[in-house]
Amino acid sequence: MQLEQDELPAVREVMTIEEENGIGFFLQPCQKYCNGCTIYADRPSNCDKFNCGLLKSVQQEGPAFDEALKTIDEVKQKKRDIEKLVAALPFQLQSKSFYFQMVELKSSLEKKKIASTLSTSELSLLAAVADLNALLSRRFDLEF
Repeated sequence: MQLEQDELPAVREVMTIEEENGIGFFLQPCQKYCNGCTIYADRPSNCDKFNCGLLKSVQQEGPAFDEALKTIDEVKQKKRDIEKLVAALPFQLQSKSFYFQMVELKSSLEKKKIASTLSTSELSLLAAVADLNALLSRRFDLEF
């Protein structure tokens, strides 16, 4: 979710945000959501306007709230797993943001895949990124 420019300093104080080229945002599922918003008084203005696919589904009597929380936990675990795989790469990604690292990684690994020069660990990483992206797309209506 993109943040308003004037919100960046205040939001930086309550949560980790992604920044690239002066644009601040955070990824869903929000790290400050745990059985409800834990920074409600300090939340960014766009939070009030945004409803991800998972929230819309719960509101429309889709999955139960507990199931939705399990989905959020699953996404967070997949992100942690990918971060571990990225840390083991023999090269360093230029982006600091997880989102932009995934874009950079997908681009780099897809080029190697076309050239048939991917290692087993790179194939695993590419599969993990595709799996996370599919889950985000299917459950949250988001993707990278």
